[in-house]
Amino acid sequence: METVLIAIHLVIVLALAGVVLLQRSEGGGLGMGSSPSSFMTGRGQTNLLSRTTAILGAAFFVTSLTLGVMAARNAPKRAPVGIDAPAPPTLPGQTAPAPGSAPNVLDQLRNLQGGTAPTQ
Repeated sequence: METVLIAIHLVIVLALAGVVLLQRSEGGGLGMGSSPSSFMTGRGQTNLLSRTTAILGAAFFVTSLTLGVMAARNAPKRAPVGIDAPAPPTLPGQTAPAPGSAPNVLDQLRNLQGGTAPTQ
């Protein structure tokens, strides 16, 4: 069901982009850059492209919400974790260092290379 809805959503997105690109430009965002007399001309007049844009926009909104709800329902349930939550458990055989006594990265590299300090 989710795959079918994603395919429908994709078709709506492509159709919406095509319809928006087919519309005539009014001269910039919010009608800026055009003459005042051309702003909102033909009040109440809606043509096929603007109706199609509205329908496709509503369909896009509905499919987006539906996909979001489906994703939330299918998500695994997890307990909320706060800032003061304890650290996750360590792997078997691994010990956690005591606070403030963790070796730095250079010491770990020296131990891996044979335990000798580099000479300068």
